[in-house]
Amino acid sequence: MVFRKLPGVSASGMGLRLSQKFVFLLFLSGLVTLCFGALFFLPDSVRLKRIFLSKTETQPVTVGSGSENDAREHLKRPKEQGMTPAKGESSTKLKSLIRKPSVSHEATEERLAGGKAQEDFTLPRLITESASMKASSSDHPDTFSYNKFKGCLLKPPLGRDGGQTSDPTTNERREKVKEMMKFAWDNYKRYAWGKNELRPLTKNGHIGNMFGGLKGASIIDSLDTLYIMGLMEEYNDAKEWVQTSLDLNSNGEASLFEVNIRYVGGLLSAYYLTGEEFYKKKVVELGEKLLPAFNTPTGIPRGVINLGSSGTSWSWGWASAGSSILAEFGTLHLEFIHLSELSRNPIFTEKVMNIRKVLNKIEKPHGLYPNFLSPVSGNWVQHHVSIGGLGDSFYEYLIKSYLMSDKSDDDAKKMYYGALEAIEANLVQKSPGGLTYMAEWRGGILDHKMGHLACFSGGMIGIGADDGEPEKRQHYLDLAAEITHTCHESYTRSATKLGPEAFRFDSGGEATATRLNDRYYILRPEVIESYMYMWRLTHDPKYREWGWEAVQALEQHCRVESGFSGIRDVYTLTASHDNMQQSFFLSETLKYLYLLFSDDDLLSLEDWVFNTEAHPLPIIRRSCLEDPAPQDKTVSE
Repeated sequence: MVFRKLPGVSASGMGLRLSQKFVFLLFLSGLVTLCFGALFFLPDSVRLKRIFLSKTETQPVTVGSGSENDAREHLKRPKEQGMTPAKGESSTKLKSLIRKPSVSHEATEERLAGGKAQEDFTLPRLITESASMKASSSDHPDTFSYNKFKGCLLKPPLGRDGGQTSDPTTNERREKVKEMMKFAWDNYKRYAWGKNELRPLTKNGHIGNMFGGLKGASIIDSLDTLYIMGLMEEYNDAKEWVQTSLDLNSNGEASLFEVNIRYVGGLLSAYYLTGEEFYKKKVVELGEKLLPAFNTPTGIPRGVINLGSSGTSWSWGWASAGSSILAEFGTLHLEFIHLSELSRNPIFTEKVMNIRKVLNKIEKPHGLYPNFLSPVSGNWVQHHVSIGGLGDSFYEYLIKSYLMSDKSDDDAKKMYYGALEAIEANLVQKSPGGLTYMAEWRGGILDHKMGHLACFSGGMIGIGADDGEPEKRQHYLDLAAEITHTCHESYTRSATKLGPEAFRFDSGGEATATRLNDRYYILRPEVIESYMYMWRLTHDPKYREWGWEAVQALEQHCRVESGFSGIRDVYTLTASHDNMQQSFFLSETLKYLYLLFSDDDLLSLEDWVFNTEAHPLPIIRRSCLEDPAPQDKTVSE
């Protein structure tokens, strides 16, 4: 007993003098005060506070900070993967707690003030803001109305007659592209069902390591292509696989960019075209798994994320100084805005708007956006600028964000035209032979090389021609046509009439690959993408003729017994196939060809934008969607 430890105090406590009793009581009261004070004034201990706090009292949950165990596990693993570790990654265990709150953009700006892009916020605050916003506005219902969305479309998604044209020759070519799609799909289903891609020469499937254990990339990428082509038996097989076999509970490292453009984009477009609720459920679940990649000091996401419960993320091992890639973190906006639309969770929008905030704040050399940015410091890592690989789709998503917002996103518009002005001033070149091309910029020194990936820019500049300065409209259309012509030349100057991975304008050569490792073609879509846009903008018949040339070349040099394969050298007629039917061949190359030979009302550009994997996403007509009056103009298919 404690009494025995006090000098001069008997065990019975009897015979104590008054002064001793006073000292004893004073000591006891001090001890009690010290014990209770320790519980409340020392650093927080959830375990101790549970004793005193009501079980019904909500505890603040901090979003954006990971546990020590998460951090330790995170630091151990990158060495095995060859990637640069992130610090302070968070777990995805809290994602279900923050799913529904509605947070204003003003609140987001307040949290991001002072350059602190990832300031923690607590669940009670979110609930309070959500309640106040719901009380003040009835324009944001808790659930997305598919019927209201359909009523906001100006034209039926599949056109008046499935996009069939009045020209018999064009329809025959369209049917040929449809046959190519069915051939590619049937062989994928026969030899690689459920895998990510088909290896047509060896007749087996390929999983790869880009998707973090997710399967069925070719299925997800093909959903909308099969649907718009009217291949309904094939579409229903794909739909059933997604509904019953697409497992999102993977535990591998995935490319944030690739999962977003293929899986998120593919599931979003499938939902918007069909209204099938399970697509929406799966895409929102997948979107939530991507959020921890943004848990960096700046809010700029890292390129690789574990889709499992850890939610840890890394930068690519090859990326300079652990940097993030412009084309990757800049190619999230379209999909994330739609994730917020469907889930009514503003966090997706907040994440991509913060990327804009960081980019607007940082100084840009000559107005250009370099390809590498540190997610820790928010500074450029190298001054390498490219409209091809590493940079390409960032610019595409600026103009498409503006168009998808029903031309209300003025920030995207300003960024796009500012970037285009800098590109014209620094990168656009004219060859001695009169070909317009986009060089790459390395710290002020031009590299006179243009990649196949950069050939999307003809279409990009074309679709943005109408919304810049009125006096520049024709200039932009001319520039778009010139770049598309140059990319066509890269095809016609090869033996196979297919374009190389990269072509140069130096050493006397123009629009040709002068290096052996640039001569391959992997079924890429970018040149055909620009043909499709330029056809819709100008209706110049040469674009359809150029598309038909590509169809014939694909049939002659890439079609094999069991699918389509890329080739290793476009300058030789002796075929050397790479044994890979890329999922983007089904999603992009064949879709753009089909649209090129279809009427313009099939996925009309008045209603749809295409993400960088060619998945159609609808223009968000806010005034229509938020109209409290029921819409009575549902478009029939």
